Order: sequence, then structure tokens, then C-alpha cells
Amino acid sequence: MWKIAVGFAVFAGLALFILSKGGDIDMSGEKHGSEATTHEAPAAPASAPASAVK
Repeated sequence: MWKIAVGFAVFAGLALFILSKGGDIDMSGEKHGSEATTHEAPAAPASAPASAVK
């Protein structure tokens, strides 16, 4: 039984270490509305290529 507790503690410590080294990790849960959009606006579509003239 004590081996399970030690294994859990080691696994939890390893998980916290990896998460702390991961950079900007948002653990606040599901978001809705304007705060959910953290992406930049999509780039404008490229203009159509000019038709080839023979």
C-alpha cells in the first residue's frame, strides 16, 4: 500500500515539474465568449493569381 502512495507522490511531482517548465499553460478551465479567443485575426485571403496570357 505504501508503494502506491510513493508512486503517486513521485508521479504528481513529475507532472508539476513538467507543467512548470511548459511555459504559458492555462489551467483555468473552459472559456466562453470574448475571453476564449486568444488567436490573431485570420489573414486576408491572397488575391487570385493573374491569368496567364498566351
